[in-house]
Amino acid sequence: MTDLDVVVLLDEDGNEIGTAPKSSVHGSDTALHLAFSCHVLNDRGEVLVTRRALSKKTWPGVWTNSFCGHPRPAEPVASAVHRHAGHELGLSVRGLELALPLFRYRAVDADGTVENELCPVYVAYADGELEPNRAEVMDSRWVDPAELAAALTATPWAFSPWLVLQAQQLHLFDAPRLRRAS
Repeated sequence: MTDLDVVVLLDEDGNEIGTAPKSSVHGSDTALHLAFSCHVLNDRGEVLVTRRALSKKTWPGVWTNSFCGHPRPAEPVASAVHRHAGHELGLSVRGLELALPLFRYRAVDADGTVENELCPVYVAYADGELEPNRAEVMDSRWVDPAELAAALTATPWAFSPWLVLQAQQLHLFDAPRLRRAS
């Protein structure tokens, strides 16, 4: 097992207690582990939403936040955010802000797969052009925050559960927050 294919396991208080193969932590009995989510904005005040590739183990084909992932053991979460931005979106990000440090959720997909994550939520600005990795992202859209908020309210089932919860807890798509550019 290498640092590239393991996730950090956590106890109920969020303390690191070990690692496990990434392939083992998204099943029917998923241990609490460390992850992150990032919402990417552009200078026009739009937010990037992505549609997960059909090959993804959890929530394949579902629209979600810009990107998410897992830090490697001993990797600072902010470093993992930058690494995943490049890997998943072919994008650099700037102005990284920790917006919801203690976000935690547990969700069960239709096939019984469980997500159980302590998942700090970040907001950042796009720095460059988007070049999605098709193994991660099958589609992407820059959208008006108010339109996304309306869609999340009207059809929450069409989005990842973590995006819906993050938007509710963070008021992420309030226009004043998104209109400022870093």
